[in-house]
Amino acid sequence: MSLVVAILAGGAGRRIGGDKPRRLLGGTRLLDLALTNAHGAAAPVILVARTLEQVEGFSGTVVLDAPGIEGPLAGLLSALAWAADACADRVLTLPCDMPFLPLDLRHRLEQALAPDIGVAVAASDGRLHPVCALWRTAAVPTLVRRAGEGRLSLRGLSEAVGCAVVEWPVEGGDPFININTAEDLAAAEAALT
Repeated sequence: MSLVVAILAGGAGRRIGGDKPRRLLGGTRLLDLALTNAHGAAAPVILVARTLEQVEGFSGTVVLDAPGIEGPLAGLLSALAWAADACADRVLTLPCDMPFLPLDLRHRLEQALAPDIGVAVAASDGRLHPVCALWRTAAVPTLVRRAGEGRLSLRGLSEAVGCAVVEWPVEGGDPFININTAEDLAAAEAALT
């Protein structure tokens, strides 16, 4: 196995009132939309969550966030460590709150991940999306060191391991719309019609 897809679903979702993975968009849970995106990558899929309750009803592999680390870095560390133990050398991370991801995400990130690069990161409209990235499992020691130093930025980690940025066009809508608030969810719902 060389690639694992990890859905990062461990965020508290405070700005949307909690329980973000189970919020509905078009009658479907955000978590289920993320699973559909993940299965499109044609690789084994794991869910990474802070608690099992966040991903209740999922019958596949669930990995819990690394304890003692805040934010998405906790999920990334757990995903990379799990993948390395499974003899995978790359992890495609997808957040549970970006339902409109481009179909060519895996392909374009793989093309950009040169041998001397630790991560290929998606970008759109001049913004990086380090939760939508193809990470080498070899980034684990750097991640652990940085977390121990209190440096919890995914962007900083991507720079530290060597980063290739892959830009997507936004004509017709940004495929990396992130649902963080009730207003974001309403806007995404309107985009479906």
